[in-house]
Amino acid sequence: MLNFDEQRFLRIQTGAVALQKRLETVINTCLAEGADSIFFLGTGGAAILMQPAAQLLQRRSRFPAFLDMPAEIVLTGCANLTEKSIVVMPSLSGTTKESVALLAKLKEIGATVITLVGHAETPLGKGGDHVFVNFAEDDTSCESFYLQSLFIALAILKARGEIEGYERIVAELVSLPPLLLEVKRAYEPKAEGFAKILAGADYHIVTGAGNVWPEAFYYGMCILEEMQWIRTRPVHASDFFHGTLELVEKDVSVILFKGEDALRPLADRIENFAPSYTDRLTVLDTADFELPGISAETRTLISPVLLATVLERISAHLEVLRDHPLTTRRYYKKVAY
Repeated sequence: MLNFDEQRFLRIQTGAVALQKRLETVINTCLAEGADSIFFLGTGGAAILMQPAAQLLQRRSRFPAFLDMPAEIVLTGCANLTEKSIVVMPSLSGTTKESVALLAKLKEIGATVITLVGHAETPLGKGGDHVFVNFAEDDTSCESFYLQSLFIALAILKARGEIEGYERIVAELVSLPPLLLEVKRAYEPKAEGFAKILAGADYHIVTGAGNVWPEAFYYGMCILEEMQWIRTRPVHASDFFHGTLELVEKDVSVILFKGEDALRPLADRIENFAPSYTDRLTVLDTADFELPGISAETRTLISPVLLATVLERISAHLEVLRDHPLTTRRYYKKVAY
């Protein structure tokens, strides 16, 4: 595979699933001590990656689950965020400015802080009440964060008796790393073709629904915009027909991500509409990826993980095609802001 270290990928994703038992233990302890809510408070891309887990709880549990922005909470506070709240703070670097600022406020409030970081010797690596360290880099962090946050959500569902087949689902998730590697290998022959589509236009509408919408948002903002300087319009599939459809015309690129959860019909609607008005609809469907031994139920939970693992292959080809390394930045961590 182009510019890819298979052993590094396996090591990082195996490290993520190895955290499952301790994550479950910490969540059980928090609930036993009276926790009455959970907040997923990341910044930037890491925040987006928390959305599927938060949505899972919001749809399937009566345990209050919130998504918010640290930069806003630092300024305004939040009435629901109390000493009985669990706060999940992901940060690959462990140094994200807005999240570090919020950490001090959370200490004052008395909330229990779980940090998910790539480096222990950092403010968030040292500052959490429960710190989970799994080294990763930009090209491998999505799967790691998706899986860790999913384990947290599933542990809450299990503790509250709101899920069946928990042990089987967790066992399947723990078996994922080598299966994800095989997905990459199988998709590699197609990756350059998809990358050429992305490189062939300076603007893309990127859309999806359900738990793959966050990956559509993330890929548009954090990869195409931040890392490739390609303009995008990420829009949720349910909002597509309330504004963005008016931008669809011949030669406008529409990139549609399809997952396997109950929200798939919203993506189907776009897939049925767009070809009548543009000849540049491109669909990436997780149902096309083989995962031996993984049940249909578990597949619904990991559609964003599958997209992330395939999109990494596409991005590897994209940076070569455009002669624009994914690490190139104008402003990020280069100038004051």
